[in-house]
Amino acid sequence: MAQMTMIQAITDALRTELRNNENVLLFGEDIGANGGVFRATEGLQKEFGEDRVFDTPLAESGIGGLAIGLGLQGFRPVMEIQFFGFVFEVMDSIVGQMARTRYRSGGRYSQPITVRSPFGGGVHTPEMHSDSLEGLMTQSPGLKVVVPSTPYDAKGLLISAIRDNDPVIFLEHLKLYRAFRAEVPEEEYTIEIGKADVKREGSDLSIITYGAMVHESLKAAEELEKEGYSVEVVDLRTIQPLDIETIIASVEKTGRVVVVQEAQRQAGVAANVVAEINERAILSLEAPVLRVTAADTVYPFSQAEGVWLPNFKDIIETAKKVLNF
Repeated sequence: MAQMTMIQAITDALRTELRNNENVLLFGEDIGANGGVFRATEGLQKEFGEDRVFDTPLAESGIGGLAIGLGLQGFRPVMEIQFFGFVFEVMDSIVGQMARTRYRSGGRYSQPITVRSPFGGGVHTPEMHSDSLEGLMTQSPGLKVVVPSTPYDAKGLLISAIRDNDPVIFLEHLKLYRAFRAEVPEEEYTIEIGKADVKREGSDLSIITYGAMVHESLKAAEELEKEGYSVEVVDLRTIQPLDIETIIASVEKTGRVVVVQEAQRQAGVAANVVAEINERAILSLEAPVLRVTAADTVYPFSQAEGVWLPNFKDIIETAKKVLNF
C-alpha cells in the first residue's frame, strides 16, 4: 500500500476511472492545465488529453447543464464546483434536473454524474468558501451524498460514485485534503455507497458523525477513555441514503448517543439521524440523544471561525451530559 493524503487518493481515483472507462470526462473551473485550485486533477489533462479533462468558463450553471447533456448521451461526467458555497448557481441543474431524470423518464434515462466539490471550515477561507450546505442535497430525492473522512474512504467511494448510474454529490472537506497520510491500496477498489463505518468500537456511548467531525469525535473518544468511558465512533460516510442498520446497531449496543455535524443546527443531517433513532430505537435509549453542531448563524469571517466551529471539547462536554444523565 501507498501512503496518501486525501487529495492524492482523490487524484488516484480519478486517474483509475479515466483509464477504465473512456466515457469518463472531467471538467470544471481551472481543473485542466492548473490541476484545480487544490491540485486534485494535477497531471490528468497531460495524461488523458484536453478532450477528457478540460476547463470550463466561470459559470457553475453552464457546468451543470453540460453534465446533464453528456450524461444523457452515455458519458460519465465528473463535474467540479470549485467551492460548494457556489452550488446555488447550479441548483436547478442538480435538484431540478439531474435528481429527477430517472423518475421523469420512467427509468428510461439516468444521470451518471459525479459532482465533486470542496467544502468545510477551519482553513480561513473567504466568505462563501467554507459553508456546509450538504443538508440541502440530502433533502433532494434522487441524489446520493457522500462525505469521506479518510484517504482510504475517499478513493473507494469516489470510484463507486463515478460508476454509479445516478447523480452523486461527492463532498471533500478542505481541512482534510492534506491533514494527514494513510495507507491506501494502489490498485482499484470500491466502497459501497450507503454504508457507514465504525471507526472506533465502544460500549458506553455512540458518537455518530461524518467528514472532518469524525476526527474531532475520535479525539474526544480518546480523551473520554482516559476517564474510563468506552466510546464508539460511527462514520456515516454517506449521508444520503443513511445506513440505518449500522446506526441502530450502535444505538442498541450503547444506549447513549451524541450526533455531531459541522453545519448549523437547524434542519441538518444530525436532526435527521436523531429522528431516525427516536422512531426506530427509542426503547434502547438510556438518555436523550443530543447534538453538537455549529450555531444557527451565517458562517463567520475567518477570524471568528475557531469559536464558531464545533470541536472535540464541545463533543466531550455534550457526551458527559449524556453519560451522566
